[in-house]
Amino acid sequence: MVSFGTMVVVILVVLILTQAIKIVKEYERAVIFRIGRLLGAKGPGLFIIIPIIDSLVKIDLRVVTIDVPKQTIITRDNVSVDVDAVIYYRVIKPTDVVTKVENYGMATIMLAQTTLRDIIGQIELDDLLSKREELNVKLQEVLDVATDPWGIKITAVTIRDVSLPETMLRAIAKQAEAERERRSRVILADGEYQASAKMSEAAELYDKVPSTMKLRELQTLAEIAREKNLIVVTTGVGGGEVGTVAGLTRAFTKAEEK
Repeated sequence: MVSFGTMVVVILVVLILTQAIKIVKEYERAVIFRIGRLLGAKGPGLFIIIPIIDSLVKIDLRVVTIDVPKQTIITRDNVSVDVDAVIYYRVIKPTDVVTKVENYGMATIMLAQTTLRDIIGQIELDDLLSKREELNVKLQEVLDVATDPWGIKITAVTIRDVSLPETMLRAIAKQAEAERERRSRVILADGEYQASAKMSEAAELYDKVPSTMKLRELQTLAEIAREKNLIVVTTGVGGGEVGTVAGLTRAFTKAEEK
């Protein structure tokens, strides 16, 4: 029979091995402390620690998505806007996120909120609406520099939504309408300018060759005659006498038929 002492030893060995053998997944790292001192990071896979003496903290290396809550921010031109953003980050130095910041997730969120307020407070509303991609890059750069000592890499920042007051929306609509009206007037004025320039050139040509004016007159009469809805009286080409009728109205024709 197995003695009681042997059974106790076996149980102790099993318990020690259970506490000593650790496994971390491919996307995890284990930061190990030995008697309170940082020993390093291990993983992925299987490794052994010394129970009671060693302790570990598991860190996830996958990309984390955080939603920055909507912030009411006053822009440089004194317009209140509500802005929210999405930040993507990942841990690149597991030992730093454990030893240099207490709660790296919460710290990143709080830093993102203050950075968002600071940067948007330095720009005007038009830039916020039209240069969103540039703002995303600037936010990413500022956050990346601030979180680098923590062992965190900011992979992307996206300003998701910008909410404006109702009064400001109406003002922007009026501005857009005024801009379209201005463009239409410029186009009309440019068309008038081009037409007057062409007419001036045509007048110079008619002045140089007077016979072209008569040809133009005959062409106009021919176009009028095709309509068949009025009477045109003109002087004859030979000069002096009343010319022939170029067109008859439909009403006049119907009156003759009756």
